[in-house]
Amino acid sequence: MITQPDASEVLVGPDVTWWREAVVYQIYPRSWADANGDGIGDMQGIRSRLDHLVGLGVDAVWLSPFYPSNLADGGYDVIDYRDVDPRIGSLADLDELIADLHQRGMRLIIDIVPNHTSDHHAWFQEALAARKGSPARERYIFRDGEGVEGCEPPSDWTSLFGGLIWEGVGDGQWYMHTFAKEQPDLNWSNPEVREEFLDVLRFWSDRGVDGFRVDAAHMLAKALPEPLGTQAELAAMPADGNHPTWDRDELREIYTTWREVFNAYDPPRTAVAEAAVPAHRVPMYASPDTLGQSFFFDLLLAPHDGAEFRRITDECLAIAAQTGSSVTWTLNNHDTIRTASRYGTPWPGWDENHAPARKYGGDWLMAGGDPTMLDAAQGLRRARAAALYMLALPGSAYLYQGEELGLQEVAEIADDQRQDPSFFRMREKETGRDGCRVPMPWTRTGSSYGFGSGGAHLPQPLWFGHYSVEAQTGVEGSTLELYRTALGLRRGFTGNEQLDWFDSGRDDVLHFTRPGGLRVVSNFGTTPAPLPPGEVLLASGPLGDGELPGETTVWLRG
Repeated sequence: MITQPDASEVLVGPDVTWWREAVVYQIYPRSWADANGDGIGDMQGIRSRLDHLVGLGVDAVWLSPFYPSNLADGGYDVIDYRDVDPRIGSLADLDELIADLHQRGMRLIIDIVPNHTSDHHAWFQEALAARKGSPARERYIFRDGEGVEGCEPPSDWTSLFGGLIWEGVGDGQWYMHTFAKEQPDLNWSNPEVREEFLDVLRFWSDRGVDGFRVDAAHMLAKALPEPLGTQAELAAMPADGNHPTWDRDELREIYTTWREVFNAYDPPRTAVAEAAVPAHRVPMYASPDTLGQSFFFDLLLAPHDGAEFRRITDECLAIAAQTGSSVTWTLNNHDTIRTASRYGTPWPGWDENHAPARKYGGDWLMAGGDPTMLDAAQGLRRARAAALYMLALPGSAYLYQGEELGLQEVAEIADDQRQDPSFFRMREKETGRDGCRVPMPWTRTGSSYGFGSGGAHLPQPLWFGHYSVEAQTGVEGSTLELYRTALGLRRGFTGNEQLDWFDSGRDDVLHFTRPGGLRVVSNFGTTPAPLPPGEVLLASGPLGDGELPGETTVWLRG
């Protein structure tokens, strides 16, 4: 029986800058823990496993969407922004979770999805029933079609999930959906839309939510040209703050009003932007007068390469210094192939814009998880080394559920068991994101490895038990114990966001110190490097006699 903690026992204090160097753990609610045995993770399941997070040593939890949804996109198609999906729980359950977290000294960040709603949202249903030019349709982005009676789409623009970005409604008009057709884009030029989300932010802040992760934060503002032009013309437009659909300067005004809401609370609520923008555009989202922080996805997208990690580290720290924010580091999330797998596959190379030519690890998944294309041992070795490097950097660190177990990506999912819309719309070049969303393994055995008594909504492979929490707890050298030790040590050198580099003499060996006496050396190559003198606090793998083996990171004191 899970009981509500007494308010007098709440341990979370008023620290207004807690987010600057926090370790935040992302929970994908449907895949964390299932308390009622229906195969879907839920709020009570999350509450039942909080001791794992306490033992891990995280500062906050980020919940991916838990709202009522038709699951056209894993919950990012929201029907009601002020409620909990009944398959996951209730508002009362969430209130209990917030109290549980606060009592244990942890905070809660929730996903807010402002670019679009579900097509089952009350507003969109009203828009479908309304006429062209009605106030209901003005909340979304509707355009007249081309051809006879508007039977052709307004343009050939494509969505991020494949196919056209337009969907007809049968009366000559079409609505815009940057993602799946079940996710119609909102019109952020409409004052009613802006006020609605300010009220949503207040609703959750009033319930004790500590912060928000803003989904697709760079996409809200749009100014569509007339005529619309072609997809090729749209793609050729510069991302300079004036692109019709991407990273527009008007976003500053929107997020300034959000900041006013956040600052009305004591302590102020926090926010972090998911903004897929060039580094020089990050300050608009991370400034103190807007959201205050933005994800830096550079490490997540990079190869396991020392020179690249050094370049990214310097660039991101410099940008954060400009804004007065801190860097938000991450190596894994619900949209990305897990590091333990992708680092064991061939790097696809860079394109002409210095972006990955293809999804890192995607070729392996498209080949059905071909074992000849994956070096799982190397992937895990590199993932552990990269994790220790990231956790030693100034700034906050976001972990994704199962990362602390060294979980591999699940490749062996049959087509008829997949759920991700990107697979169904782009299966010729995309397997989707289901492989990183498979429910957590808690125990060595059982039909769902401790996830719940009724199986799991995505198939768990036979090898999952080997990576379970039970199998790794108390085991010296396990990935779980590595993370537990690292997060415990990390608390000893936070509070001063400073990093000093030392010349290692090699591009593939990075060497820096942090205040508090921490020395970090990370060997990204395969040739051993000399191990500096000092007390070894932690290493991602076995050390040689006076040597740091390849693909290994070590923390030293002195």
